[in-house]
Amino acid sequence: MSTATDLGRRGEDAACRYLEHQGLSILARNWRCADGELDVVATDGARLVVVEVKCRSGTTRGTPLEAVTPEKLDRVRAAARRWLSAHRVGRVDVRYDVIAIEWPAAGRVRLHHRRGV
Repeated sequence: MSTATDLGRRGEDAACRYLEHQGLSILARNWRCADGELDVVATDGARLVVVEVKCRSGTTRGTPLEAVTPEKLDRVRAAARRWLSAHRVGRVDVRYDVIAIEWPAAGRVRLHHRRGV
């Protein structure tokens, strides 16, 4: 049995593989600042894509997508502004995505990608 941290790491690894398969380039992972953490910062060549990854082994506490609340998205946006400033990125188009992964102990892994949240 894996810990929540192990599950989260596997979920982020799977999300990055998926994003790269979709043609995105990963710029940063697990970037931290006073406003929080960015799971994945990527680019599709035209814009910056900030991705919140939520992975769960079951749905007893709700689905992974349900865990990404409006308050969580506000923290992600605040952290993204800090990332842009810290990396001296000028005016750029930013899209915020969520990748929700259901990774049960037995059964098929399901990945849901919601763009532009």
